[in-house]
Amino acid sequence: MWDYITETLRANPALAIFFTLAVGYWIGTRKLGSFSLGAVTGTLLAGVIIGQIGIDISAQVKSIFFIMFLFAVGFGVGPQFVRGIATDGAPQALFAVVICALCLLGVYIAAIVSGYGPGLAAGLIAGSQTISASIGLATDAINTSGLTPEEAKAQLDLIPVAYAVTYLFGTIGTGWILAFLGPKLLGTDIAAACARYEREVLGGAKKDSNFTSAWRAREMRAYRIREGGAAVGKKIAAAEAMAKGERIFVERLRRGGELVQTTPDTMLMAGDVVAVAGRREVLVNLLGQGEEVEDRELLDVPVEAVDVLITAKELDGVELGTLATDPMSRGLYLNSIRRGAMSVNIPLLPGTKLNRGDILRVVGAKAQVQRFVERAGFADRPQTITDMVLVGLAILIGGLIGAYVLPIGGVPITLSTSGGALIAGIFVGWLRTVKPWIGNVPQPTLWFMNSVGLNVFIAVVGISSGPTFVAGLQQAGFGIFFWGLFATGMPMILAPLIGKYLFRFDDAINLGCCGGARTSTASVAMVGEVAKSDVPMLGYTVPYAVGNTLLTLWGLVIVLLLV
Repeated sequence: MWDYITETLRANPALAIFFTLAVGYWIGTRKLGSFSLGAVTGTLLAGVIIGQIGIDISAQVKSIFFIMFLFAVGFGVGPQFVRGIATDGAPQALFAVVICALCLLGVYIAAIVSGYGPGLAAGLIAGSQTISASIGLATDAINTSGLTPEEAKAQLDLIPVAYAVTYLFGTIGTGWILAFLGPKLLGTDIAAACARYEREVLGGAKKDSNFTSAWRAREMRAYRIREGGAAVGKKIAAAEAMAKGERIFVERLRRGGELVQTTPDTMLMAGDVVAVAGRREVLVNLLGQGEEVEDRELLDVPVEAVDVLITAKELDGVELGTLATDPMSRGLYLNSIRRGAMSVNIPLLPGTKLNRGDILRVVGAKAQVQRFVERAGFADRPQTITDMVLVGLAILIGGLIGAYVLPIGGVPITLSTSGGALIAGIFVGWLRTVKPWIGNVPQPTLWFMNSVGLNVFIAVVGISSGPTFVAGLQQAGFGIFFWGLFATGMPMILAPLIGKYLFRFDDAINLGCCGGARTSTASVAMVGEVAKSDVPMLGYTVPYAVGNTLLTLWGLVIVLLLV
């Protein structure tokens, strides 16, 4: 039976890949406490084990899936990458460049001192910085470096060895340094710093204790306006303003038994029955003394919840407190703001500023939602069809540009087709914030391109290097683990200090910037848990976009430095 399975896998490499993915994703989801290896490391280990039987797989398979993955990465980070370079995110973008340079320097020092070749160095940068995508660019660089086929294969076989040995601390160590050592380096109580930031910068609880709940909760009730009531003779807008800072809205009106079309200027009269939307506490406390009536027809207002992609220039940099008073948001309730490639949740506070490319989850009557969409951007409703014409052409054009070879000092310098696909993804991702009807790539498709694209590549790397993995581990020696500690720890220990004293970042967002520059979502989540706040995420998205791009390219750069 075993012979049949092994021979079938050798004869059908596609089956070996799917077997590796199944085992890898399963391993990646297993948890030890709160820690898990993740799908990428699980897939690599599964590939190495399955590859022990000797399976030949065409290199084109991993190239196709890796290019698909890099395009998806670029598409996700595009809006924040461009914003960081071109607008008020520039300090955070520059900070990410500095930290990424330190990450590269740490690996370069390790390689020079220990005499590592490009293979071990590429694996070290991928594992210690947990940037699996750099393996692909390093592979392309080694293949075009002028090494003989035998020398190139020897170096390529060492990449997964160094990656596997250094990845564990790269993940755990970054989170521990930022979440627990970081506040000590900054000399601050991170929870207190975030609470102060919410209060002083974002206009949080003490300034307006009802702001968040007023944006996030929605209930509708029907009330009859009594003779002599305070609302009698007032326009709807004036009556709504009587709530003194609370957001309540008259959605519909019945007069004389008939439903009446209303505007903010409609005058209210005694005997009118109005459908009022707002927070439950407000409706009970403010209007509870009024006569509540049962009127199902009046309350039957079509309501929808929609993700709105913000593309309007006029909303870029606008604070939520300002938006809440704008007529365009009348009748709407905000559930969440998601930002960046990792769709991190941004705090809903008065001083929170919107960015183009943010996705707002708004709830309200269909007509009011549509009014908001027309001014704010694009209704990002669930879709199933991907614009493959644009995706295919973008990858082609990016690949053609990336494949160009520029010889400098006898060394062939090229982004490679993979690097070109990354740049193409960044451009298309940014373009969608300007022209949102272009380049539809649904979230499920992005997940597939991102996760499965990368893991098919990693599976092929693991399977191909399986037979030589043990020998490579013996060649690398235990020292590679300690160099991984250095390459992970050095930039992360310096990063909070650089952010505080050189870039003058507020302590509340400093550690978020550090985690973003190292593309470590898990570490910023750990910081958020310690801080009991989402505020650190405000410093995450721009550095993440820049860091994800540069750290991926470092796979190419480290090879060029050492060949």
